[in-house]
Amino acid sequence: MYIVAGLGNPGSRYEMTRHNIGFHTIDYIAEQKNVKVKKLKFKALYGETEICGEKVYLVKPQTYMNLSGESIGEFASFYKVAPENIIIINDDISLDTGRIRVRPKGSAGGHNGLKSIIYHLQSDEFPRIKMGVGAPQNENYDLADFVLGKFTRDEIPVMEKAIIRAAEAVDEIIAKGVGSAMNKYNSRQ
Repeated sequence: MYIVAGLGNPGSRYEMTRHNIGFHTIDYIAEQKNVKVKKLKFKALYGETEICGEKVYLVKPQTYMNLSGESIGEFASFYKVAPENIIIINDDISLDTGRIRVRPKGSAGGHNGLKSIIYHLQSDEFPRIKMGVGAPQNENYDLADFVLGKFTRDEIPVMEKAIIRAAEAVDEIIAKGVGSAMNKYNSRQ
């Protein structure tokens, strides 16, 4: 059994923002699997599906980004899902727009959603798919304003391709493991 969670902020105010790329990826996976992510449990919207023969919960925490771990922790505890079977999809400003990077584990790297998940799971041993959303051009630009900002018209098709690759990486992780997904997707743009 797996939990695949995309990070973001709930509400129409945050639709199409850089910070919500995890939500958009979950929506894409759900659409491909013909499943609705509408049930509410453990402070999250979720849906159930099957990927590569495994039962999978598609999860969108509704706690706001900085408290994502509350929801993920409760799901993991209730369904007895080990951290290595929890795949997190999140935005990453250290990656160029549209680039994805699969990691088997690691620190939060300054990402508050990941910090919360690490705290609530008491582990950083969960795979993650980091999705590059670029970084502000001006170093004095407020980072919160940047990640809560919307993609430019030119960035949208790039991010649509990144969402497809991230969804494929989820399948690869479940079917063949994190190492295989890293080899296949970390070198591609």
